[in-house]
Amino acid sequence: MAAAIETEGLTKDFAVGFWRPRPYRALDRLTLSVNTGEVFGFLGPNGAGKSTAIKLLMQLLYPTTGTARILGRPVGDASVRQRLGFLAENPYYYDYLTAEELLSYFARLFGYRGGEVATRVSRVLDDVGIGKERRLRLRRFSKGMIQRVGLAQALLNDPEVVFLDEPMSGLDPLGRRHVRDLILAMRARGCTVFFSSHILSDAEALCTRVGVLVQGKLVASGPLSEILAFELKGWELVVSGVNDALRPELAPLAPRLTELGDGHLLLHLPADAEPDRLLGELTRRGAHIVSLNPVRETLEDYFVEVVGATAARDARGVGL
Repeated sequence: MAAAIETEGLTKDFAVGFWRPRPYRALDRLTLSVNTGEVFGFLGPNGAGKSTAIKLLMQLLYPTTGTARILGRPVGDASVRQRLGFLAENPYYYDYLTAEELLSYFARLFGYRGGEVATRVSRVLDDVGIGKERRLRLRRFSKGMIQRVGLAQALLNDPEVVFLDEPMSGLDPLGRRHVRDLILAMRARGCTVFFSSHILSDAEALCTRVGVLVQGKLVASGPLSEILAFELKGWELVVSGVNDALRPELAPLAPRLTELGDGHLLLHLPADAEPDRLLGELTRRGAHIVSLNPVRETLEDYFVEVVGATAARDARGVGL
């Protein structure tokens, strides 16, 4: 599969300090490839270098060393920029324009004219869930509403590649679900989506592959199934109708029992338990099976583990 985004040794140093400026490495030799049509999650804690990388790809910053290509062309190629969408982490627009006026301006920058401007503006505003508010000045919008306007701007030209820097920032749960649906719709039509986030549940729900960035370095990259390995940690079994005679017999089988109310009992079973045999026995003894779910390693577990290991390694290095 062709790569939509490629970087090779992409590095960015900033000069810090007043009297004797010294280089600070915000991004350290980033090398990655994002396939056409996939949703790639760029994960990392605040200050890891995620926004720096996206700004380099959008040519809002220039690299110290390294190269990058988008859709097979060098970053900054005019023919490619017409095919991109971009949402900044903290979008800011002129307060006295309405959402319709702002997006009409951007549509004309893309070369649309006449009735097509109004058609596109109306469509993307509908897509991001902005209704009659589209005729209000932006100064009256909340942060979450501004985020929706920014997302509409990023989708205005039906881009082939979309860069979203913390797209869920400032959104309520309903808004986050709406953005998730939009990203899935973009993936369905073959659009490549590259988004940064530290909200790990969003990446876990959306991404085909992820990269983990810590202190400017890419410490892991690949499909979630390979990174997480989805190691089975145990089982969660919810049952009802457990009588007093049966309850003592469950204690040796489940390390922990939790009362859920309404007669429901949650059994925390070890990974090596045999759920099928236990389910048959419980049913035979008059209990009712409500649910059985495997407990596996999550993206958040992996993220915490990688960040902690990197910090510990760096601490040991400082002490040498």
